[in-house]
Amino acid sequence: EGAGHMRNPDFNLAVQPVAYWTPECGTVKGKQGFIDLPEFPFALEPRVLTRWEIQRFTRMAWDMGIRYIGGCCGFEPYHVRAMVEELEPERQGKVGASSLKHERWGGGLSMHTKPWVRARASKQYWSTIQPASGRVQSPPTSEVDAWGVTQGSEELRQQEVRAENVERTADTLSQRQQQL
Repeated sequence: EGAGHMRNPDFNLAVQPVAYWTPECGTVKGKQGFIDLPEFPFALEPRVLTRWEIQRFTRMAWDMGIRYIGGCCGFEPYHVRAMVEELEPERQGKVGASSLKHERWGGGLSMHTKPWVRARASKQYWSTIQPASGRVQSPPTSEVDAWGVTQGSEELRQQEVRAENVERTADTLSQRQQQL
């Protein structure tokens, strides 16, 4: 870091990312993050990061000086295990019991009957893979809802009864469609 303040920081850095690919949320329209995606909250599974992507992220975060590395929405136990395994050297070899149940980087594949599967038993293979979703009907990204509703808006006021929420949302949708 050019300014030098990371050599002896007097503060702690932490990251707690969501485990979803959401590139369209890095736009003006998606400024509120993945809650603006039409898939939120019940259809985000196709966007889940792989354990290998989490390992890469963990290494990058550690190398940037971040020492509190966690996970938020979408994180699964295998993601946490991937983080622990990536930082095994920094943790003096300490890993969880689940890490002792498998060979790292697909090492167990070396026993597979198919040679093309055996060839995948390496860190080189898994650390560079660009996984496909297999969903040929799905677009690569979504159009974010971009309602433009932010902190302080009346639309964000918690309703007292469900019917009030449904009516207000229906009214808002109707008004938005008329504006288009």
